[in-house]
Amino acid sequence: MYLTRLIERILSDAANTFPAIVISGPRQSGKTTLLKNFIKKGTFLTLDDPNFRALLSENPIDYLSTLQKPVVIDEIQYMPELTQTIKILIDRDRSPGNWFITGSQQFSVMKSISESLAGRAAILSLPTFTYSERKLQKELVPYLLESSYPEPLLYKKVNQDLWYSSYLQTYLERDVRALMNIENLRDFEQFIRLLASRTATQLNYSSFANDLGLSVPTIRRWISILEASYIIYLLPPFYKNYGKRLIKAPKIYFLDPGLVNFLIGIKNETFLLNGPMAGAIFENAVISEMVKKEYSRGIKPEMYYWRSQSGKEIDLLMPVDGEITPFEIKLSSTIKPLFYKNLQYWLELSEQNNKGYLITNCMKHLPLPGNIKNFYWKDYFS
Repeated sequence: MYLTRLIERILSDAANTFPAIVISGPRQSGKTTLLKNFIKKGTFLTLDDPNFRALLSENPIDYLSTLQKPVVIDEIQYMPELTQTIKILIDRDRSPGNWFITGSQQFSVMKSISESLAGRAAILSLPTFTYSERKLQKELVPYLLESSYPEPLLYKKVNQDLWYSSYLQTYLERDVRALMNIENLRDFEQFIRLLASRTATQLNYSSFANDLGLSVPTIRRWISILEASYIIYLLPPFYKNYGKRLIKAPKIYFLDPGLVNFLIGIKNETFLLNGPMAGAIFENAVISEMVKKEYSRGIKPEMYYWRSQSGKEIDLLMPVDGEITPFEIKLSSTIKPLFYKNLQYWLELSEQNNKGYLITNCMKHLPLPGNIKNFYWKDYFS
């Protein structure tokens, strides 16, 4: 079963423009499936087989130059030096759409590409499924509980908890241990679970270090690994001096809401909606949805949060129609004045924007002060 991905629009444009297209994203987000659906004739190579990598390394130019185009090279993070060879072949023939490269880690992939394929490659990111890509769109609780990864989402016979457990172990063993040289996987797994329990909060490196008995540099490195692997997204603070902003730490979000629930042990509606993390899980889902939509448009997300010296906070700031626009995110079926109070404060303070948005679980379009508008979460995602 194949579901159309939003990124296909920009992928077609890129394939008609650039000699190479690089698609990064989390493991199992559907990169290979996307390209097999997009490319009807061509050559597919995967680099996760060490025997094939050894063979290819003997004479990569001669081997790659004889292949039928387009050529898809999967899992480039296992052989990033191959981008030098692709650069040489592109300089011989700059026809668009000849090379498609996928990888699961931003840092190893992007470092090689920035050095080897600058100006020759379009850089795209494929996240896990957005709400609108799922077709059979869900109500709030099923949406928050289910995975956005293709396999557990599309194949209902797959045990989601077992899939996440296996995914986590594969990620730890193949990516974290092999590629990032982290030996103490038990501490790293404990760190991921602790991080999930603090989703939608400001990142405090010292607090994590104290809780786990680790150094702050270690926590910073582990955060960078999770971010580069598309497991988490760090929402930076807004840097303009509105109200003498003091908060400099980013906020933590997981790009797959289902993974958060798995890591903290939420499995049903009662624990989800009545537990202490209900609001944070909803906020995480909204932010991750917006991040993934930006990636699917071929855009690096330009998103922030804001907090004033007095503690007033805006959950999200992002461009809408060319203006930085504030969003507040509340898990509630009713609208209370408290929900849009900070939006009013921001609009008065910034003096450059005349609209603000609430994203809630309220289906009614109630008249709100000024140009503040409520969006039912499903309407905004669809």
